[in-house]
Amino acid sequence: MILKKLTVAALAATTFVALSAGAQAQVEIQWWHAMGGANGERIDRMAAGFNESQSEYKVVPSFKGNYTETMTAAVAAFRAGEQPHIVQVFEVGTATMMAAEGAVYPISQLMEDTGQSFNKSDYLPAVVSYYETSEGDLLSMPFNSSTPVLWYNKDAFAEAGVESVPTTWDEVKSASEKLVAAGYKCGFSFGWQSWVMIENYNAWHNLPMGTQENGYAGLDTRLVFNNDATKNRLAEIYEWSKDDLFTYGGRRGDSLSMFTNGDCGMWMNSSAYYGSMVSQADFEFGQAMLPLDTDVASAPQNSIIGGATLWVLKGKDEGDYPGVAAFMNYISSAEVQAWWHQETGYVPITVAAYELSKEQGFYETSPGTDTAIQQLTLNPPTPNSRGLRFGSFVQIRDIINEEMEAIWNGSKTASQALDDAVERGNELLEKFERANS
Repeated sequence: MILKKLTVAALAATTFVALSAGAQAQVEIQWWHAMGGANGERIDRMAAGFNESQSEYKVVPSFKGNYTETMTAAVAAFRAGEQPHIVQVFEVGTATMMAAEGAVYPISQLMEDTGQSFNKSDYLPAVVSYYETSEGDLLSMPFNSSTPVLWYNKDAFAEAGVESVPTTWDEVKSASEKLVAAGYKCGFSFGWQSWVMIENYNAWHNLPMGTQENGYAGLDTRLVFNNDATKNRLAEIYEWSKDDLFTYGGRRGDSLSMFTNGDCGMWMNSSAYYGSMVSQADFEFGQAMLPLDTDVASAPQNSIIGGATLWVLKGKDEGDYPGVAAFMNYISSAEVQAWWHQETGYVPITVAAYELSKEQGFYETSPGTDTAIQQLTLNPPTPNSRGLRFGSFVQIRDIINEEMEAIWNGSKTASQALDDAVERGNELLEKFERANS
């Protein structure tokens, strides 16, 4: 129903704009984003719905490439005085955006200045905590938030005799052995490996990724994820790869097809691949929580988010910002967020959208789709599981990926690779600190 309403809204918006051509011109609000394909079409539909809901403003979405390209383009545009009103930036770009002096219009301040209703407590704590200042102000508006989950092939499990979904890493190994014995090419794989196997592994087990509360408490943060627990976990996974229990398939979402085509019975990656699973997998699949290392922790803490938020940039006409604020409230509404969540697998950013999805029966008809929410809200976030705020983290992630790939190709031990990743990453953190102190 919501999808139909938004589709109708998109058509109505086109008609409305055409009929209004001779009337007073609408104020255009430029929104740069990093979503192509089906999600890009959904963004167009979302903007059209807002445009149809009022007559003063018109949001114009523009696809600018991947996350890195979009953020880089926005920063360059700001320096040239040609910035958009809104830009979508992935979570690892938070510290970089904060360092863009004079560029950012914090959401809390925007809403207050424009008189828009805004209550931070309406949003899921695990989502907003990632983007808060030390004073509790919200820097950017949560938009597409996800967290990694364990995807599993129900049909493969039945064929291989895997009777229950793994909840621990020992059980992941046992299930993988059965899957390979049953003829599957691998037991499991994962994508966005730094996010899943370093960032979330440490948060899930309440271990620090870095000093200074993972960067939230100061620019003098340093990486410390080369702990024994992470080293041992990656070392064991490498040993498993020798028997095809694990197969590496790429840094980001490259390994999706290894799961959807039936090669691997399990896959650890973002909950936001739900739409891809529905369209690509010809088998019954499910979602479960990430596995626990029981020799590291007796119970999981909480996972952390990925995805992106919407940052408002300063320097536009003062009269434009009430429209920007109104659009932020529109996309945060329960109806729009529930539709976005159910279509994509991103978590609903508000409690109201989660409750509405329950009322609509989404979790009954699509079991497991609330796994991401359960993981994020499992426990109140700690300094180790609140999130990450590291400068130059886009480049640091590339370093982590390089070093992890050295593990998978056998050129480095897990211990050496993680030590090298931390050393190389800390060099960048030191440079970032000097440049922004």
